[in-house]
Amino acid sequence: MNDQKLRELLSRVSTPSYIFDLDLFNERAGLVHEYFGDKVGMCFSIKANPFLLGRLPECFDKIEVCSPGELTICEKTGVDMKKIIFSGVNKTFEDVERAADDGVGTFTAESFLHLDLINDAALRRNTVFPVLLRVTDVKGGSQFGMDESDVLGIIKNRADYKGVDIVGIHYFTGTQKRKAKPVIRELDYIADLIKRIGEEYDFTVRRVEYGTGLAVDYFADNADELERERLAEISEKLRETAELCELTVEMGRFFAAPCGYYLTRVMDVKTNQGVNYAVVDGGMNQLKYDGQLQGMQIPKIIHLKNNDVTGDVQPWTLCGSLCTTADVLTRAVELDSLKIGDVLVFCRTGAYSSMEGMAVFLSREMPVISEYSERDGLTVLREKLYTDVFNTPNR
Repeated sequence: MNDQKLRELLSRVSTPSYIFDLDLFNERAGLVHEYFGDKVGMCFSIKANPFLLGRLPECFDKIEVCSPGELTICEKTGVDMKKIIFSGVNKTFEDVERAADDGVGTFTAESFLHLDLINDAALRRNTVFPVLLRVTDVKGGSQFGMDESDVLGIIKNRADYKGVDIVGIHYFTGTQKRKAKPVIRELDYIADLIKRIGEEYDFTVRRVEYGTGLAVDYFADNADELERERLAEISEKLRETAELCELTVEMGRFFAAPCGYYLTRVMDVKTNQGVNYAVVDGGMNQLKYDGQLQGMQIPKIIHLKNNDVTGDVQPWTLCGSLCTTADVLTRAVELDSLKIGDVLVFCRTGAYSSMEGMAVFLSREMPVISEYSERDGLTVLREKLYTDVFNTPNR
């Protein structure tokens, strides 16, 4: 999105604000599909950005949902519930019952408790639910999934679960993988696991849900090139794995990050101890770049000037509105004649920024959220949301 288009859209929204470019989102999904091929399914993990859900590209076969709140968003958006993979480490009785009533397409089981809840819900409805068993990271483990030995034990005793059709496995170990080697190693592990399960338990793994965790480059000038290289490096191995079973690649950040713009206005400028500071109406509670620490790295920032003054390029430390010295968005970014009232647009904020920040710290307002496409123009999805509204006790 160029400066002129951003200025045009800025006239219709206040700051701070997110704008998500649906055309860019579609292009990104199409790019991944091009590299992975028709036999590799694609799943959008909506925790990265649920605001994109209403206009999801057709090439997405599945939608990963990890909480009751995300399920509510799916209900309100009217998505095809059969596309949903209902995941997450904390599934309660109520959560499973609700997802069952919604008719979600697949459940994941991250524990024996999950499996029992899903099985019981199915039996009460005189039906069978498709289930993916999540295997924890075999290189170190975490709170996610189950040990391989437990998963194998469940498959061995699968007849004990009359309400469950174990269709396959779920495997995701983490995000921001910059090299192809760990992804290829994990796909080799999955292929070996499928083979062992077939030989030792006379069981066919029909489906695999795999999260690549491919990295997004937030601070590199050649980010698009680097990310294309990652897709190319793992595409052959993914296609090989897709010959073994129905393979779906689950990603959130990699799909969504490039399509987001965060707009924040300069509210004050000052020079303290020789350092130029600009205070903006947003802050670290609304802007999240993975790998950013105390503003030491500089993402792509578009400077929308409020005047015609030029020729005074200086380094600026950009700070938010929170009462903490940690609220530094970036340091020593070169800007030309920065003034109060100018708007700074932080690029590549389509994933997690709107969902992962400390949203209500200092009771600041939550930003306007909009989507844009060339065909439909700008649509406001959420007006500015104020966090200082609550019931006060009578005194």
